[in-house]
Order: sequence, then structure tokens, then C-alpha cells
Amino acid sequence: MIHGDALVSQPRDQHRRPLRDLRISVMDRCNFRCPYCMPEATYGEHFTFLTSEQRLDFDEIERLCRLAAQLGVSKLRLTGGEPLLRPNLAELVGRLHRIPGITDLAITTNGALLARQARELREAGLDRVTISLDTLDPVLFQRMAGGRGKLDDVLAGIEAARAEGFPKGLKINTVVQRGVNESSVIELVEHFRGTGIVVRFIEYMDVGNRNHWDTSQVVPSRELLQNIHGRWPLEALPSKYPGEVATRYRFVDGEGEIGVISSISQPFCGGCTRARLSSDGVLYTCLFATQGKDLRALLRSGSTDEALLEVLQKVWRERTDRYSEERGKKRSQENHKIEMYYIGG
Repeated sequence: MIHGDALVSQPRDQHRRPLRDLRISVMDRCNFRCPYCMPEATYGEHFTFLTSEQRLDFDEIERLCRLAAQLGVSKLRLTGGEPLLRPNLAELVGRLHRIPGITDLAITTNGALLARQARELREAGLDRVTISLDTLDPVLFQRMAGGRGKLDDVLAGIEAARAEGFPKGLKINTVVQRGVNESSVIELVEHFRGTGIVVRFIEYMDVGNRNHWDTSQVVPSRELLQNIHGRWPLEALPSKYPGEVATRYRFVDGEGEIGVISSISQPFCGGCTRARLSSDGVLYTCLFATQGKDLRALLRSGSTDEALLEVLQKVWRERTDRYSEERGKKRSQENHKIEMYYIGG
């Protein structure tokens, strides 16, 4: 066991980027079938998901997070699939909350199960919640969720989370697709303005291999900002921390803020400090990765903490990922990318 951070160097990758954030997929299953992530045609009733034995258990997740914290990780985010499908998730939250050096513990969820879990997650030490919500139109919501889930359940989850008062707040993530839900943007802004909940609009990305992505489906952030600014004047805000993915804007009238994530039109790879851990223990250094490092095999073969730390440091130091900045060249190579449901967003 390594005792004390002084014995561990905090690695930087080939572009001098430190490791600060770890996103952990705790569940590869989801109760929605959103076409841009887990289309029903692929992930139907006969699709084979991981068994519980194949997923990392809480002891394994906690151990890796403790080691990651020694390497400089201070932010953890639980993702999926849908993380709230993982039984006893609040127990894991409590364990991760107590890790020295972790200052920000978050979750990304579709919100459908949030109303019944918000209180125990808050009491366990969860700092922030991000809810994926692409429209407030019930009919369009059903279509975008693949015919599963109810908008009212998601809205109830948002209200329950707001009532619990998570210390670092709530965010809404909206993936905007041309010809699908760009008409929902103004309604979403109007609904959450003045509530303290920040809506972030995300350019539709070519994550995975199943969504048949095309640039014609992308609504550039600048177009969205122009439309919103025409209704409620905006002014730019500075970043809260180095490597922040969202560009922030406040309403001039003081009714809160919004954010845009412009991975297509304004790539931000240069400041990326994130690694991702799949449900079955594979570590990836990019959302658009084509391969990763199997840590589950090392965990279950008796590797020491020292050996695991060496592997983590080596993986990060060898990292060269700049996919969004090299999108054209990478796409022409037709690499088989990891699916988003498998490693989270």
C-alpha cells in the first residue's frame, strides 16, 4: 500500500495535461433507448449486457478512485448507461465522498429514477447532479427516449433534486440535433430561467458507431446563443477552472446562466483532464477512444497498489488524444469507437 501522496508523482500526458477528473460508468444498462446513444434496433431485448459479476464491485471502484486521487484526481462523476439502475448506489457515493482529495462528486442521469433516490444520494455526500433532458415536449420526449420513460418522471426527479439542495447545484444537459429538437431550446431556457438550474446545450457529437452522425445534424452553439440572446440578452462569463468544457453565459437581467458545449465547432481537447472507467473496468483516456486498458484483470489477479499506480501513471503519460481537434482525419480512418453508453458521456 502506498502511504502518502509524497511517494507518488502526478503524471502529465504528451500534451502536458494533468489528470484531474475520473468518470466512472457504474452500469452499462439504461431504461431509455435514445436513438443517438442506445437505439432500440441494436440494444433490444436480445442484446447481451454485462452480468453483475463482470462489472466492477464497489470495493474495486473505491480502490481505483483512491489510487486516482493520489495521482491528482479531485473530481469524480458517476455515469452509465443509467447509473441509478445500479443497486445501492448511495453506498458507493458515501464511500467515494470520504476519499481524501476528492472535492467534487457528481452524477449524470436521465432523471427518471431520481425522485426516489435524491435524498439518500444527497445524504451520502453527492455534490452535484446533471440530468439529461433534450425537450419539454412530451411527444418528442417519448420519441427521443426510444419510446421509454415519461417526461413527468424526469421533471419530478429534477424538482426532488432541487428540493434536496445539492451543494454544487443542478445542471441540465441538452443534446441539440438539427431537425429534431432545436425548436425546444427556447422553451427549455424559459422553463429553467430563474430556478438556479443551469441548462447546457451540447453540440451533437459523433460518439460511438450507432447514431449515423452527420455534420448536417449539428446546430452550432453560436446559432443557439444568437437565438437565446435575441430573447434574453446574455453576457459571457469567465471559466470557473482550467479545462472547463462548457462556455458560460449569464442573463443580463440576473436570472441565472446557461452554458454551451461546442465540441464540433470549437474543440477544447487542449484542456482535457478527463479519464473514463467502464463498468467492467477498462480505462479510456478519451470519449472517442478505440481501445483502453483492462484494470479489472489486474485488480482480480492480485496486483498491488504500487503496481496499479504504475499502470495508471503509464497510461496517462502516454496519452496523446486530441480527437475533436483532429476529427476529419480520424473519421476518415473509420476507427471503431467505444459506444457512449459503455463509458458515459
